[in-house]
Amino acid sequence: MYMIDYHHHTDNSFDSKAKMEEVCEQAIKNGIKEICFTEHYSVNPVAPTYGHMDFSRYLGQINYCREKYHKYLTIKAGIELCEPHLLKGDYENKLRKNEFDFILGSIHNINNQKLRIYLKDKSANEVYRGYFSELYQLVAHADIDALAHFDLMKRYAVKTIGTYNFDDFKEIIAAILEKGIERGIGIEINTSGLNNKLLEETLPSIEVLKLYKDLGGELLTIGSDSHRAHTVGAYLGEAISLAKQAGFTHLFTYDQRTPKAIKIS
Repeated sequence: MYMIDYHHHTDNSFDSKAKMEEVCEQAIKNGIKEICFTEHYSVNPVAPTYGHMDFSRYLGQINYCREKYHKYLTIKAGIELCEPHLLKGDYENKLRKNEFDFILGSIHNINNQKLRIYLKDKSANEVYRGYFSELYQLVAHADIDALAHFDLMKRYAVKTIGTYNFDDFKEIIAAILEKGIERGIGIEINTSGLNNKLLEETLPSIEVLKLYKDLGGELLTIGSDSHRAHTVGAYLGEAISLAKQAGFTHLFTYDQRTPKAIKIS
Protein backbone atom coordinates (compact mmCIF):
# COMPACT_ATOMS: atom_id res chain seq x y z
CA MET A 1 0.00 0.00 0.00
CA TYR A 2 1.24 3.48 -0.92
CA MET A 3 1.16 5.01 2.57
CA ILE A 4 0.11 8.65 2.86
CA ASP A 5 -0.38 11.11 5.71
CA TYR A 6 -2.48 14.05 4.53
CA HIS A 7 -2.81 15.96 7.79
CA HIS A 8 0.32 16.99 9.68
CA HIS A 9 1.44 20.12 11.53
CA THR A 10 4.87 21.62 12.17
CA ASP A 11 6.10 24.71 14.01
CA ASN A 12 4.49 26.73 11.23
CA SER A 13 1.31 26.07 13.22
CA PHE A 14 0.78 27.85 16.53
CA ASP A 15 0.29 24.60 18.46
CA SER A 16 3.24 22.54 17.20
CA LYS A 17 7.00 22.58 17.77
CA ALA A 18 7.77 19.88 15.19
CA LYS A 19 10.53 20.65 12.69
CA MET A 20 9.62 19.84 9.09
CA GLU A 21 12.93 18.09 8.38
CA GLU A 22 12.50 15.86 11.42
CA VAL A 23 8.95 15.00 10.39
CA CYS A 24 10.12 14.06 6.89
CA GLU A 25 12.91 11.87 8.22
CA GLN A 26 10.55 10.07 10.58
CA ALA A 27 7.97 9.66 7.82
CA ILE A 28 10.57 7.94 5.65
CA LYS A 29 11.51 5.64 8.55
CA ASN A 30 7.83 4.81 9.03
CA GLY A 31 7.37 3.80 5.41
CA ILE A 32 5.27 6.79 4.40
CA LYS A 33 5.59 7.65 0.72
CA GLU A 34 3.66 10.92 0.60
CA ILE A 35 2.97 13.59 3.21
CA CYS A 36 0.95 16.77 3.08
CA PHE A 37 1.68 19.46 5.64
CA THR A 38 -1.54 21.22 6.63
CA GLU A 39 -0.70 24.17 8.84
CA HIS A 40 -3.38 26.02 10.78
CA TYR A 41 -4.37 29.39 9.37
CA SER A 42 -7.03 31.96 10.19
CA VAL A 43 -7.72 35.55 9.15
CA ASN A 44 -9.89 36.11 12.21
CA PRO A 45 -7.98 38.30 14.71
CA VAL A 46 -9.68 36.66 17.71
CA ALA A 47 -8.82 33.10 16.66
CA PRO A 48 -5.79 31.41 18.30
CA THR A 49 -4.38 30.58 14.86
CA TYR A 50 -4.28 34.23 13.79
CA GLY A 51 -0.94 35.84 13.05
CA HIS A 52 1.31 32.80 13.36
CA MET A 53 1.69 31.70 9.75
CA ASP A 54 4.63 33.06 7.76
CA PHE A 55 3.96 31.85 4.21
CA SER A 56 7.47 32.63 2.97
CA ARG A 57 8.99 30.57 5.78
CA TYR A 58 6.56 27.69 5.34
CA LEU A 59 6.81 27.40 1.57
CA GLY A 60 10.57 27.85 1.77
CA GLN A 61 10.75 24.84 4.08
CA ILE A 62 8.51 22.86 1.72
CA ASN A 63 10.81 23.57 -1.23
CA TYR A 64 13.93 22.77 0.80
CA CYS A 65 12.54 19.45 2.03
CA ARG A 66 11.29 18.53 -1.43
CA GLU A 67 14.80 18.94 -2.79
CA LYS A 68 16.42 17.10 0.12
CA TYR A 69 14.05 14.12 0.31
CA HIS A 70 12.69 13.83 -3.24
CA LYS A 71 14.13 10.34 -3.73
CA TYR A 72 12.25 8.98 -0.75
CA LEU A 73 9.20 11.12 -0.01
CA THR A 74 6.64 13.13 -1.95
CA ILE A 75 5.90 16.34 -0.07
CA LYS A 76 2.76 18.40 -0.65
CA ALA A 77 1.99 21.92 0.52
CA GLY A 78 -1.33 22.10 2.31
CA ILE A 79 -3.16 24.31 4.75
CA GLU A 80 -5.97 23.93 7.27
CA LEU A 81 -8.28 26.93 7.20
CA CYS A 82 -10.27 27.73 10.32
CA GLU A 83 -13.88 28.65 9.58
CA PRO A 84 -13.14 29.50 5.92
CA HIS A 85 -16.82 30.21 5.20
CA LEU A 86 -16.44 33.35 7.32
CA LEU A 87 -14.41 36.37 6.20
CA LYS A 88 -14.23 34.85 2.72
CA GLY A 89 -12.89 37.97 1.08
CA ASP A 90 -10.03 38.17 3.57
CA TYR A 91 -9.12 34.53 2.93
CA GLU A 92 -9.14 35.06 -0.82
CA ASN A 93 -6.87 38.10 -0.53
CA LYS A 94 -4.38 36.35 1.74
CA LEU A 95 -4.23 33.06 -0.15
CA ARG A 96 -4.27 34.12 -3.79
CA LYS A 97 -0.50 34.66 -3.96
CA ASN A 98 0.31 31.19 -2.63
CA GLU A 99 -0.17 27.87 -4.35
CA PHE A 100 -1.34 24.91 -2.33
CA ASP A 101 -1.82 21.29 -3.27
CA PHE A 102 -4.54 20.63 -0.72
CA ILE A 103 -6.82 22.78 1.44
CA LEU A 104 -8.61 21.46 4.50
CA GLY A 105 -11.49 23.32 6.11
CA SER A 106 -12.31 22.96 9.79
CA ILE A 107 -14.47 24.26 12.61
CA HIS A 108 -12.46 25.07 15.73
CA ASN A 109 -14.54 28.03 16.86
CA ILE A 110 -18.25 28.86 16.91
CA ASN A 111 -19.38 32.43 17.53
CA ASN A 112 -15.71 33.28 18.14
CA GLN A 113 -15.53 30.77 20.98
CA LYS A 114 -13.25 27.75 21.11
CA LEU A 115 -15.23 24.53 20.98
CA ARG A 116 -14.40 23.62 24.57
CA ILE A 117 -15.83 26.98 25.64
CA TYR A 118 -18.81 26.86 23.29
CA LEU A 119 -20.06 23.56 24.72
CA LYS A 120 -20.28 24.82 28.31
CA ASP A 121 -23.76 25.12 29.85
CA LYS A 122 -25.40 23.54 26.80
CA SER A 123 -27.22 20.26 26.33
CA ALA A 124 -25.66 17.58 24.17
CA ASN A 125 -28.29 18.23 21.52
CA GLU A 126 -27.53 21.96 21.46
CA VAL A 127 -23.78 21.36 21.28
CA TYR A 128 -23.77 18.87 18.44
CA ARG A 129 -26.65 20.53 16.56
CA GLY A 130 -24.78 23.83 16.70
CA TYR A 131 -21.53 22.25 15.56
CA PHE A 132 -23.03 20.37 12.62
CA SER A 133 -25.02 23.44 11.58
CA GLU A 134 -21.79 25.42 11.43
CA LEU A 135 -20.11 22.61 9.51
CA TYR A 136 -22.91 22.72 6.95
CA GLN A 137 -22.31 26.44 6.41
CA LEU A 138 -18.63 25.70 5.89
CA VAL A 139 -19.15 22.99 3.29
CA ALA A 140 -21.81 25.05 1.53
CA HIS A 141 -19.71 28.17 1.07
CA ALA A 142 -15.96 27.62 1.57
CA ASP A 143 -13.36 27.08 -1.14
CA ILE A 144 -11.73 23.91 0.21
CA ASP A 145 -10.85 20.40 -0.92
CA ALA A 146 -11.86 18.37 2.14
CA LEU A 147 -13.46 18.64 5.56
CA ALA A 148 -11.02 18.08 8.41
CA HIS A 149 -11.98 15.83 11.37
CA PHE A 150 -15.69 15.80 10.47
CA ASP A 151 -17.07 15.34 13.99
CA LEU A 152 -14.32 17.13 15.92
CA MET A 153 -16.71 18.34 18.61
CA LYS A 154 -16.72 14.90 20.21
CA ARG A 155 -13.01 15.29 21.05
CA TYR A 156 -13.87 18.17 23.38
CA ALA A 157 -17.27 16.99 24.53
CA VAL A 158 -16.54 13.34 25.34
CA LYS A 159 -15.30 14.07 28.86
CA THR A 160 -18.37 16.05 29.96
CA ILE A 161 -21.40 15.32 27.77
CA GLY A 162 -20.19 12.34 25.79
CA THR A 163 -20.23 11.63 22.09
CA TYR A 164 -23.28 11.94 19.86
CA ASN A 165 -25.84 9.37 18.79
CA PHE A 166 -25.44 9.03 15.03
CA ASP A 167 -29.13 8.37 14.38
CA ASP A 168 -30.12 11.57 16.21
CA PHE A 169 -28.07 13.66 13.76
CA LYS A 170 -28.18 11.49 10.66
CA GLU A 171 -30.31 13.97 8.72
CA ILE A 172 -27.99 16.96 9.12
CA ILE A 173 -24.89 14.78 8.67
CA ALA A 174 -26.35 13.51 5.39
CA ALA A 175 -27.04 17.10 4.31
CA ILE A 176 -23.41 18.04 5.00
CA LEU A 177 -22.10 15.06 3.07
CA GLU A 178 -24.46 15.60 0.15
CA LYS A 179 -23.44 19.25 -0.11
CA GLY A 180 -19.80 18.23 -0.06
CA ILE A 181 -20.33 15.67 -2.81
CA GLU A 182 -22.19 18.28 -4.86
CA ARG A 183 -19.32 20.74 -4.52
CA GLY A 184 -16.48 18.25 -5.00
CA ILE A 185 -15.37 18.45 -1.37
CA GLY A 186 -14.10 15.28 0.29
CA ILE A 187 -13.64 14.13 3.87
CA GLU A 188 -10.73 12.60 5.75
CA ILE A 189 -10.27 9.76 8.18
CA ASN A 190 -8.49 11.60 10.97
CA THR A 191 -6.79 9.15 13.31
CA SER A 192 -6.11 11.53 16.19
CA GLY A 193 -9.14 10.31 18.12
CA LEU A 194 -7.60 6.86 18.46
CA ASN A 195 -5.01 8.37 20.78
CA ASN A 196 -7.71 9.75 23.09
CA LYS A 197 -8.37 7.18 25.83
CA LEU A 198 -11.88 8.51 26.41
CA LEU A 199 -12.77 8.44 22.71
CA GLU A 200 -10.70 5.76 20.96
CA GLU A 201 -12.28 6.23 17.55
CA THR A 202 -11.48 8.08 14.37
CA LEU A 203 -12.96 11.38 13.30
CA PRO A 204 -15.42 10.70 11.76
CA SER A 205 -16.87 7.44 13.02
CA ILE A 206 -17.49 4.41 10.83
CA GLU A 207 -21.20 5.32 10.60
CA VAL A 208 -20.39 8.62 8.92
CA LEU A 209 -17.94 6.94 6.55
CA LYS A 210 -20.51 4.35 5.51
CA LEU A 211 -23.14 7.02 4.96
CA TYR A 212 -20.71 9.05 2.84
CA LYS A 213 -20.05 5.97 0.70
CA ASP A 214 -23.77 5.16 0.41
CA LEU A 215 -24.48 8.72 -0.74
CA GLY A 216 -21.91 8.38 -3.52
CA GLY A 217 -18.94 10.00 -1.81
CA GLU A 218 -15.52 9.04 -3.14
CA LEU A 219 -13.00 11.71 -2.15
CA LEU A 220 -11.38 10.26 0.95
CA THR A 221 -8.00 11.09 2.47
CA ILE A 222 -6.33 9.87 5.64
CA GLY A 223 -4.24 11.81 8.12
CA SER A 224 -2.73 11.53 11.57
CA ASP A 225 -3.29 15.18 12.49
CA SER A 226 0.01 14.82 14.28
CA HIS A 227 1.74 17.82 15.84
CA ARG A 228 4.95 15.93 16.62
CA ALA A 229 7.61 14.34 14.45
CA HIS A 230 7.60 10.97 16.21
CA THR A 231 3.86 10.44 15.69
CA VAL A 232 3.80 11.04 11.94
CA GLY A 233 1.62 8.39 10.31
CA ALA A 234 0.09 7.23 13.60
CA TYR A 235 -2.73 4.69 13.14
CA LEU A 236 -2.77 4.94 9.34
CA GLY A 237 -3.08 1.18 9.12
CA GLU A 238 -6.24 1.34 11.20
CA ALA A 239 -7.57 4.13 8.95
CA ILE A 240 -7.03 2.02 5.85
CA SER A 241 -8.82 -0.91 7.46
CA LEU A 242 -11.71 1.37 8.36
CA ALA A 243 -11.90 2.70 4.80
CA LYS A 244 -12.16 -0.86 3.51
CA GLN A 245 -14.81 -1.68 6.11
CA ALA A 246 -16.86 1.29 4.91
CA GLY A 247 -16.63 0.04 1.32
CA PHE A 248 -13.95 2.31 -0.13
CA THR A 249 -11.50 0.95 -2.69
CA HIS A 250 -9.45 4.10 -3.19
CA LEU A 251 -7.89 6.93 -1.23
CA PHE A 252 -6.93 10.26 -2.75
CA THR A 253 -3.87 12.45 -2.95
CA TYR A 254 -3.85 15.99 -4.32
CA ASP A 255 -1.59 17.92 -6.65
CA GLN A 256 -2.34 21.61 -7.11
CA ARG A 257 -5.80 20.87 -5.70
CA THR A 258 -6.54 18.15 -8.26
CA PRO A 259 -7.44 14.77 -6.70
CA LYS A 260 -5.76 11.55 -7.77
CA ALA A 261 -7.09 8.12 -6.83
CA ILE A 262 -4.83 5.54 -5.22
CA LYS A 263 -6.11 1.98 -4.99
CA ILE A 264 -6.26 0.48 -1.53
CA SER A 265 -4.39 -2.82 -1.64
